[in-house]
Amino acid sequence: MLKRFFILCSGADADILADCSNGEQNKYVGIGATVFFTAIMAFIAASYALYTVFDNYFSAIFFGLIWGFLIFNLDRFIVSTIRKKDNFIDELLQASPRIVLAIIIAVVISKPLELKIFEKEIDRVLLEQKNDFTLANKEQIATQYTPVVASIDAEIASLKEEIVTKETEVNDLYETYIAEAEGRKGTELIGKGPVYKEKREKHDTALAELVDLKKANVDKVATLEAQKVQLATEYEDQVLNSQPIIDNFDGLMARITALSELPWLPSFFIFLLFLAIETSPIFAKLISPKGEYDYKLADIEDEVKTWVAQKEGQRAVLLETDHTINDRVYGDLTEEEELYAYKKKIAREMMKKQQDAFYKRQTGIL
Repeated sequence: MLKRFFILCSGADADILADCSNGEQNKYVGIGATVFFTAIMAFIAASYALYTVFDNYFSAIFFGLIWGFLIFNLDRFIVSTIRKKDNFIDELLQASPRIVLAIIIAVVISKPLELKIFEKEIDRVLLEQKNDFTLANKEQIATQYTPVVASIDAEIASLKEEIVTKETEVNDLYETYIAEAEGRKGTELIGKGPVYKEKREKHDTALAELVDLKKANVDKVATLEAQKVQLATEYEDQVLNSQPIIDNFDGLMARITALSELPWLPSFFIFLLFLAIETSPIFAKLISPKGEYDYKLADIEDEVKTWVAQKEGQRAVLLETDHTINDRVYGDLTEEEELYAYKKKIAREMMKKQQDAFYKRQTGIL
């Protein structure tokens, strides 16, 4: 049962192989087994690759089965269409398009399995990329808020500087009226005279303005600080909202890109392994000598070709003979007087009828 199944996988004619030796049958059993297990590997690889896309087992298995059947059909077609010839170069030229197709299939099959084999290394590369993306994302979002925050900080500094300037002014006025009272400056008279009172009033007025200024600027600074807190909250919200996108950066394309950053030699050997598996049925048929099955298959195909050519020749001869007979028949008919007289009579009656019809039509017009 298993032998029949692998022969079916090889694409060989089971009826022809049934009359061949066991060695010939085993050769095609091996080719069919290679085709079958290549399809199994294609199913596993496609299922894993599609799972990274759909993140669903049922969808991955369903489409993986379709891909496995497709690869199975392609490999079976490739192997079954190679015909043994007497010249190896002719066989190689015949198989070259199929070899190219096998290389493409090997690349498609091997890549998802490489992703699975090097999953831990790829995860490390993706983690580094995610960290870089996180930092770059924070910097990019910060560029939206940094100018606004800098403007608020400048405004707060200006308000505080305004208070400091006013305090300096008040302190200077305080020193002025104290020095006047002590006789160190101004009129240099000790005591609280009119000049002292005038300077004291200026100080008191400035002090009252300083109190009002502090109150107003403190309120403004509190409002600006609240704006800074709000901007910081918005910044954190944007960072948190965009972080899941970065965290989900582990799809198929991201993993393939991460795989390309790893050393190429291990991946290349895995590709060579699948290339050997995929092309082994083709090269098995190329390097194997022309066997009993090949001779019998060629004999059947030549028999069909001969039969078709014979049918075409018979049809050509039959058509040529029919043309020759028709020429002789109609040639003999041209020499019969009875046929000539009958056709002449019919033609005379037809011409009379045409003339009568023409006369009636012309009379009707007049």
